[in-house]
Amino acid sequence: MTTTLRRIVFFLGMIVIWEAVYRVYAQQTQMFPSPFGSLEQLYIGLFETGILTQALTESLQRIVIGFTLALLIGGLLGILIGVSKIADETLGSLVIALQSVPSIVWLPLALVMFQGGEGAIYFVVILGGTWAMTMNMRMGIKNVSPILIRAAKTMGYSQTEIVWKVMLPASVPSILTGARLAWAFGWRALMAAELIGRGGLGRTLMDARDFFNMELVVAIMIIISTIGLIVEYLIFSKIEKNVMSRWGYHRLQHK
Repeated sequence: MTTTLRRIVFFLGMIVIWEAVYRVYAQQTQMFPSPFGSLEQLYIGLFETGILTQALTESLQRIVIGFTLALLIGGLLGILIGVSKIADETLGSLVIALQSVPSIVWLPLALVMFQGGEGAIYFVVILGGTWAMTMNMRMGIKNVSPILIRAAKTMGYSQTEIVWKVMLPASVPSILTGARLAWAFGWRALMAAELIGRGGLGRTLMDARDFFNMELVVAIMIIISTIGLIVEYLIFSKIEKNVMSRWGYHRLQHK
């Protein structure tokens, strides 16, 4: 049985269990969502009313911009604290402290700073992904083999050339891990920020809850989780395989 077939069978089994639970609770309350009702709401929202299509477009726009900025800011911070001992001992300590603070905690302050505008949501998303990218970039820089650095110095490389031509290429696996975590944290932060923000999947989910449309709530949850699966399996997993193949890690794993 292939991996794809196993997943299909697994999710079909989950739907069957969901339907069985629904039939039990349907006798007690009308609020419990049914699987087929949720799929119907998903279809209506995407292809008839367009409510979910618009919300999805807004959320994707926000995560693309926020994720890109998180990669840039986190990458530059990671390089700085990775190559500078002083920066690592000072700024690095601040990053470690900040990464333990859930990004959604910043939302009340962001709402005040940006007066409840789009900037508040972007601010939270960027913070959600920046620290993970920073720490993984730092780890990648710190773990570069000293032999490579000495060889580069022997060849006359400047410090800047060592960073860009030696350290960064050697840190690609760690950079990929940082990007993957930055995406995951940023996506979660976006959904949380949109719950009390404006527009997007998160706000639409709250509106559906306010109107007691639990099947639409589940339909939005399906979209959120599906986006996560698509990004993980169709983007990051493929990039990871290419990186592992190029760096020779796949050979080590098979030994």
